[in-house]
Amino acid sequence: MTNFRVFSLTPQTSVQVIVYGLVCLALFALPTILDNDFLLNRYSRYLVFGMVAMALALSWGYAGILNLGQGLSFGLGSYCMAMALKLRTVPVHTGSDGLPDFMVWNNVEALPWFWQPFYSMPFTLIAGVFVPVILAGFIGWFMFKGRITGVFVAIITLATLVVANLLIIDQQSYTGGFNGITDLAQLELLGIEFDAYSKSTYYLVACCLTLSLFACLALTKSKTGLILQAIRDDENRVRFFGYDVATYKTLAFCVSAGVAGLAGMLYTIVMEFASPTFLGVPLSLSIVIWCAVGGRQSLLGAALGAMLVAGVQGALSESETFLDTWTLIMGSLFVIIVLFLPNGLAGLVGTIRSKFASNLSVNTTTFKSDEMADLSSVKPKAGQS
Repeated sequence: MTNFRVFSLTPQTSVQVIVYGLVCLALFALPTILDNDFLLNRYSRYLVFGMVAMALALSWGYAGILNLGQGLSFGLGSYCMAMALKLRTVPVHTGSDGLPDFMVWNNVEALPWFWQPFYSMPFTLIAGVFVPVILAGFIGWFMFKGRITGVFVAIITLATLVVANLLIIDQQSYTGGFNGITDLAQLELLGIEFDAYSKSTYYLVACCLTLSLFACLALTKSKTGLILQAIRDDENRVRFFGYDVATYKTLAFCVSAGVAGLAGMLYTIVMEFASPTFLGVPLSLSIVIWCAVGGRQSLLGAALGAMLVAGVQGALSESETFLDTWTLIMGSLFVIIVLFLPNGLAGLVGTIRSKFASNLSVNTTTFKSDEMADLSSVKPKAGQS
């Protein structure tokens, strides 16, 4: 069905790999020049936003699937990690039998069966990725086998997100309801403790972002990635060539969900709680905006767009000067970018690069023409033939 053969490194792909590598190296170098634990935690949060925006760029920019419910996968991954860390909290935050505190308050007498596997951290790490993937596979099979496209996909994913959000809020006895899951233990893997405000947590997030970026880049440059881009442009033509369009679109939808689930787990580690707002409509729409600002047809552009928007939003909202107007400023910026930069900031960079290359080519051609003219104007000396 799919072909993940190793792609050849064309000059353009080589440049992309180098740029991706330089950006990731810059992210890894940040803690060496930043001596502020609070800011380090904030930048870790921005990296997570970049990761989930990059996941949406994979499905939206490369497969043409506008998923307005990206927060669903993000939130499921977050809750999986929160459940595991809640079971590892100190006794003061749990009931007499080790029950989470909110279950004690709601008169739950025994730990529910779906909580028990989260005593195992390996299970948690697998579930945080594959629970969103399985759900995305089911939804994708339903939509794409039925040849549902365009705005209808956006409506279905948004509706699914709303249903999941209401379900988690309603089941307060098992999910913590509006309050979410709080008072979590710190993650410990391979003897390393990941404090939310430590460099170890920042590097964990940066490593996951880097691996996700390069893995998704490899996918887009493979034959499967080329087929996905062809489906985005004209899926009927791809279908006439004999490809199973529904399977390819479901694959992209699932990979995007898996990366978003991983980002959700990291977000719980960084924020030290899980909340229904992680599955809320505002966050999901924000992810779409981040992706659009950075450029939905660029994985790195979407990630940097999320970091940029989140950073500017944080700076404006905390400034006394823009305390009452920062939402108006951000909204105006979004409108301007959508109107004048339909391909986002990455598209602007691509346009500038193309013009520079075109001008360089013209100048080189002109130089060669002038050089040939000068040579032809030189007359041979006497005695020379």
